[in-house]
Amino acid sequence: QVQLVESGGGLVQAGGSLRLSCAASGRTLSVYAMGWFRQAPGKEREFVATVKWSGDNTVYADSVKGRFTISRDNAKNTVFLQMNTLKPEDTAVYSCAAATRVRDLPTRIRDFDYWGQGTQVTVSS
Repeated sequence: QVQLVESGGGLVQAGGSLRLSCAASGRTLSVYAMGWFRQAPGKEREFVATVKWSGDNTVYADSVKGRFTISRDNAKNTVFLQMNTLKPEDTAVYSCAAATRVRDLPTRIRDFDYWGQGTQVTVSS
């Protein structure tokens, strides 16, 4: 079992930055691909970013490309999402997830097996 806990969410003005963290316990994350997803009120959960188990390859949703950066520190069993130039449309609950079966660059919800509870990000205009 893997337990994932997100932190770092909050309220920020448009144009600002936040850094989300996802700490894992129960198993080492170093062999798993990790991803970030978000869900806005009244909308379906959507893919944001994913990072390969080795940390050397990433994929981003078009809506965040160039503004968000996903990274990981396997020694600390933690994954990060640096969010810059935030927009009101980035407002959502952000969740991290671990993929135990797809090690490369998963992007689909069904590729991920473990999920955190999420952290709220609110961007005011």
